[in-house]
Amino acid sequence: MNGSQLIILLGQLLLGMAAGFVMHRADFCMTGIFRDLFLFGRRTMLYALLLLMTCLVLLYTLAQGLGILLYPFPLFGAPSLANLLGGVLFGIGMVLAGGCVVGSLYRMGGGSTLSATAVIGLIVGSLLYVELDGWWLPIGQSLSLGSSAITLPQLLQLPPWLISLVLLTVTVPLLLLWWRRGLLQVPFGPEGHLQPWMAALLLALIAFLSTLLAGIPLGVTTSYAKLAGYLLLPLAPEHVATLGYFQRQGLDFSHPLLGIRLTGGGGPRLDGIALIQLPLMAGLVAGGALSALRLGELQWYFKAPRRQYLSAFCGGLVMGLASRLAPACNIWHLTGGLPIMALQSILFVAGLLPGTWLGVQLLTRLVVRSE
Repeated sequence: MNGSQLIILLGQLLLGMAAGFVMHRADFCMTGIFRDLFLFGRRTMLYALLLLMTCLVLLYTLAQGLGILLYPFPLFGAPSLANLLGGVLFGIGMVLAGGCVVGSLYRMGGGSTLSATAVIGLIVGSLLYVELDGWWLPIGQSLSLGSSAITLPQLLQLPPWLISLVLLTVTVPLLLLWWRRGLLQVPFGPEGHLQPWMAALLLALIAFLSTLLAGIPLGVTTSYAKLAGYLLLPLAPEHVATLGYFQRQGLDFSHPLLGIRLTGGGGPRLDGIALIQLPLMAGLVAGGALSALRLGELQWYFKAPRRQYLSAFCGGLVMGLASRLAPACNIWHLTGGLPIMALQSILFVAGLLPGTWLGVQLLTRLVVRSE
C-alpha cells in the first residue's frame, strides 16, 4: 500500500467515525426523514436534509470549477427506468428495515440488534442480486432511456454552474425563511442531542471531505456485495469465479488530487472500492458505538418482537437487491448525485418517495399494527 492509498484508508475511517457519531447524536437517519414525513407529517429533518444538499451544491460546484473534483462523478451513468424501479424498491426496503444502508451501520454500532439484522439482510440481498445478475442485465439494458447525458446540465447543454446558481437561488431563501421560523431545530432533545441544522452542516462538510478524498461521493452498497463475496468465497470458490458481477470493474478513474488510478468492482478482492468503502463502513459502526458509549447507552437489546426482526431482515434484503438494480443507495444519490443534478439520482428520488409511502403502508398494516 502506497502513501496515497493509506491517506484514503485512514481518512475514510476517520470521516466514517465522524459521520456515525453525528448521525447518532442527531438521529439523522435518511429513512426516518422520509418515513416520518408520510407517517407523522414531520418536516424538520427534511428541511435539514435540504440544507445539507444546498451546502453540497455550493461546495461541489466550487471544487469542480477548481478541477479538484471530476464532473460528473465516476460511476454515474446514463439514466434508465431501472433507476426509478430501484428507488421504489429501496424506499420500501428502508422503511421495513428501520434504517438505510448507512443508518443501519451507525445504529448497529450503537447496540441495535434490529439494525444488525438489517445489515445481514443487506448482505443476503446483495448476494441474491449477484446470482440474478445475468438474468437482469438484458432487462436493465432494455430500460435505458437512450440519452447519453449523465446530468441535467449536460442534457440541457448548459454550464453546470448555471444550474447550481438556479438551485441556490431557490433553496437559500427558503432555508433562511425556515431558519427565522425556527423550523430547522427541535425545541427539546435528549442529553447530547445535536440540532438538525448543526448535524446537516457537519454532515455536509464530512460528505464533501470524503468525496474530495475518495474522488467519488459517499456510498457503501457495493461493499455489501463484496462482503457477500468474501463470505461465499471459502465455501464455493469455483462458483464465485463464474459470477459475472464479481468479475466486472465499474470503477476506473485517475484521482484529480492524489494522481493515482483507482479501479474496482463488487468482487471479493482488495481494490479501489474496498479501499474507499470498507473503512467508511467500519468508521460508521465505530462512530455510532462511540457516541452511544459516551452517552452511557451502549447496550445490546434482544427483546424486540420476532415480527420486527423479520421486517428488518426482509427490508435489508430488499435494499440490498434494490441498491444493485438502481444502482447505489439513497446516500449516494442524495449527497452525491442530486447536488450535481445527475439524471440517475433524479429518477431514483422520484421512485424513493412513492416507495417510502408504500413501505409505510406495509409497516403499519403488517408489522406495527399487528403487535
